[in-house]
Amino acid sequence: MGKIDHSSAGALHAVQKNGQIGKILAYLIAGHHAGLPDWYYQAGVGGALSERLENLGNLQVALNGNPPSDILDTLLPSSSPCQSKFQNVEPVHVWIRMLFSCLVDADFLDTEAFMKPEQAETRKANVDLAALKQKFERFMADKLTGAQDTAVNRARTSILDKCREQASSEPGLFSLTVPTGGGKTLSSMAFALDHALRYGKTRIIVAIPYTSIIEQTADEYRKVFGNDAVLEHHSNLDPEKETALSKLATENWDAPIIVTTNVQLFESLFASRTSACRKLHNIVNSVIILDEAQMLPTEFLQPIVSVIKSLAEYFKTSIVLCTATQPVLSGKVGTGKNVLKGFREESVRELMADTAELFKVFQRVRVQMLGSPDERHEWESVKKYLCEHPQVLCIVSG
Repeated sequence: MGKIDHSSAGALHAVQKNGQIGKILAYLIAGHHAGLPDWYYQAGVGGALSERLENLGNLQVALNGNPPSDILDTLLPSSSPCQSKFQNVEPVHVWIRMLFSCLVDADFLDTEAFMKPEQAETRKANVDLAALKQKFERFMADKLTGAQDTAVNRARTSILDKCREQASSEPGLFSLTVPTGGGKTLSSMAFALDHALRYGKTRIIVAIPYTSIIEQTADEYRKVFGNDAVLEHHSNLDPEKETALSKLATENWDAPIIVTTNVQLFESLFASRTSACRKLHNIVNSVIILDEAQMLPTEFLQPIVSVIKSLAEYFKTSIVLCTATQPVLSGKVGTGKNVLKGFREESVRELMADTAELFKVFQRVRVQMLGSPDERHEWESVKKYLCEHPQVLCIVSG
């Protein structure tokens, strides 16, 4: 009989059996090997779903193989979250990708279990967030015991305590505004662990804009939790840091703590390829820490804000915008065609009670004007002033 185009056959059956809802399933089924298709043909992208659904012969050939009737006869509800739960169309693409992720990952894992049972067995990591919480508490107790009693260290302890207190807040969107040097790497993790355990979240994802900061952050978390608990996923990863288990976990983010790039996280949320989408369903019901949130790319800010809102409102994900300089992402920002439709003002909750006071404690720079603001200084006078000091950093504009 030859090879059957089972993906096209399954897509067509889903439409015939379930109507409009079946069209959504058709995208998933048709693309579970090659990636989510477009409805219409586009050069260089792949086959169009509309054309594949016109080939009735694929379905008939597949039905001639007598597939199990309990699969063929399954009916879906007549409505979908698109019609009931979702209040607008923005989350629909995320929902479709989440369903696609579930199908693709299940397909990969079932195939692996059949073809490579030994490899499938190694995926069963025995690490949970409750055990990691205990490790974190021991690490922090040792760290605080050895700390000197200074204003900065007292402020760091206060930040840590406040994050722990706020972890009982209802899931959703949060901001953590902490000055540089305030210990937000560990304090945000304290919030994430306590929040995850209180509300049954399954994992913690830390997204960072720079690979250099990722490596530092991942190393810091490994000191706390051990190598097996922390999955570092980015393009610049040192191969010596990878283990057989971490290589497998990278495929679908089945790990308790993931440290990755903004690019890896957000590009996956808008991807169509199976390899990129496979991890998405493991973002559901997690805590995401967006470190250095001010570095979110401005040219893609609207879709990023949109997908963050969708994750928080519909996919049980709590998100922390973590930085010393919070970007303005609430309300409407800008004018004309450049308006950013941000978060609702009241939806983002700040974890720190008095951020202005914190910045006073961590202030490291004192700004002093040379003369009046309008006064012009010649190079000779500037040179004379600089030479009065043993060490000087002079920044000029070319």
